[in-house]
Amino acid sequence: MRMERGSFAARHDFDALPLSPEVDVHCAQFGEIGALSDMAHRLVPGVQIEAIELARYFAFDRQSILTFTRNGTLLGGMAFLFLNDRGHDALLLDEICLTAPDTRHLAAANEEVSAIYIWAIAATGRGIAGLGKAAAHLRQIRFRGADCYAQPSTVAGREIMKATGFEPIASFQPDLWCYERPWHRQPMRMPGAIIQARSFSDARH
Repeated sequence: MRMERGSFAARHDFDALPLSPEVDVHCAQFGEIGALSDMAHRLVPGVQIEAIELARYFAFDRQSILTFTRNGTLLGGMAFLFLNDRGHDALLLDEICLTAPDTRHLAAANEEVSAIYIWAIAATGRGIAGLGKAAAHLRQIRFRGADCYAQPSTVAGREIMKATGFEPIASFQPDLWCYERPWHRQPMRMPGAIIQARSFSDARH
């Protein structure tokens, strides 16, 4: 993944980020793809995908690209790869081309989303405040069972990862970070209280 430009000083769990009333976040419209592609090329080092290729993935899954706006002005966007089991394994084993992923690794509408790869974030100014609503988008039933993965490629991107609960993990994929959803985490035992969480046994974790 290539990360956006900007500061992110406050620390919050990704699923607990505040919902900013100043930034509107919605699934992208086809007519916005060109502008989002241009913004990604301008803000994010190393972006290779062109608008026509981005539109191809958007057509495959229209929930995979979000647009951040304020008063009708484009502030940025965020793109995801919703991976099926095959894609999840390929990600961890470094057997997926992340610049042009094969759609056989992506979850179809009738397929379980096994992992969410944050493909890109590109935002300017207040656009970064849209992350809270982007996280809410990923709390829909279709996505709740999937942990999030990313590869920050800028200092700002790494800061965001650290600030939102992502941690580097051991994998064949270089510099892969993972955000484990709160409901997947092991129970924590504290004096006088028991905090319960859903157990997990998936070998990927």
